[in-house]
Amino acid sequence: MALGGSWATLPDHHVLPDHHVSSETGAIFVHELEQELFQEAFLTGHEDDGAAAPITFQAHLRDHPDLPRWLRYIQRDPHQSGYLYGCPTAAEVGTHAIEVLAYNRHTYETVAQRLIITIIPAPGGEPPYQGEFLVGNRNVEELLPAAAQENFLQATAGVWDQDDLHIINITSALDRGGRVPLPIEGRKEGVYMKVGSHGAFSPCLASAASPQSRFRCGLGQQPLASCYDTFAPHFTIHWCNLTLLQVWPSPTAPGPVWGSGVLEEGGDFQPPTEVPPRDLLPGYLVTLLVPLVVAALLCLLLGHLMCCRREGVQKRDLETSDIQLVHHTTIHGDTEELRHMAGSRDVPRPLSTLPMFNVRTGQRINPMPSPRDGARVPLLPQ
Repeated sequence: MALGGSWATLPDHHVLPDHHVSSETGAIFVHELEQELFQEAFLTGHEDDGAAAPITFQAHLRDHPDLPRWLRYIQRDPHQSGYLYGCPTAAEVGTHAIEVLAYNRHTYETVAQRLIITIIPAPGGEPPYQGEFLVGNRNVEELLPAAAQENFLQATAGVWDQDDLHIINITSALDRGGRVPLPIEGRKEGVYMKVGSHGAFSPCLASAASPQSRFRCGLGQQPLASCYDTFAPHFTIHWCNLTLLQVWPSPTAPGPVWGSGVLEEGGDFQPPTEVPPRDLLPGYLVTLLVPLVVAALLCLLLGHLMCCRREGVQKRDLETSDIQLVHHTTIHGDTEELRHMAGSRDVPRPLSTLPMFNVRTGQRINPMPSPRDGARVPLLPQ
């Protein structure tokens, strides 16, 4: 469906009522696209062997081709539910209309629903203490349900003893440059879980992120930890990838105060003072004369190189080998001889046409020698 088009124009299409949800800044937002809800909305209850038809989803911001930058979509299999998740920031405060389109992969029917997300500022602001854990034995869709998040927070409370722990963001390791795991049972992509609190970090987390622990991780050893790993066995935490952040709110500069745009009664508009005239002649002369002077100097230099630095015929002949000079002289001599022949036909046969002509001495030998010595006459003198 093209942007701005009407869903009512699609064949075999049904539109569900708008669904309104809300979220706070600095906290994870998760919305599940349930398969059962869209299965009931299809026009025909087509099923194969009693199994529900596979459904795939497409979601985008209204009048835009893609989702907002803070929102992501994941669906691992057409027979599983899809998820919209992300962490809105203060820049996303407001209302976002997300259009979701579900496809029945058997009948090609479609069901649409508009998801209205209202982002409100968090009452307590962004938590100043944030810790990010890498869970190596989970995929991102496995930690998006509320039950899985609650289990993770309970395990986190064992190493970070605070009452206001909450999940800020959930990110797949693939979005951080991780490698796609091999298709072997038990291999997972990995998930980064960011947890925040207004309370300070525990000594256990501080020791796990200390420089000594980073040094041990560089050697391939486990980092230092002074507490029991409460994440095991459900969550496998890569402690060498633990990140602790302290985020303090930065003061915001007050923005400009906009007036009504109407002058007060009795006020007169005072135009700015008149700018004194500027003399543009020096700038014009510099712009025009400097390129001309440079061009003249280049022309003089080129003319000097071409006309005043010629080597001369004598120097050229001295640097030329004798064989090349002989060949050059012979060519000129033959040319002059042919020119004389063209002017007068009563001339002897040219020397260059004789078969026994020596080009160096000019000696001519009878081309028709007697049988007695013709075979032993050398072409060139010994």
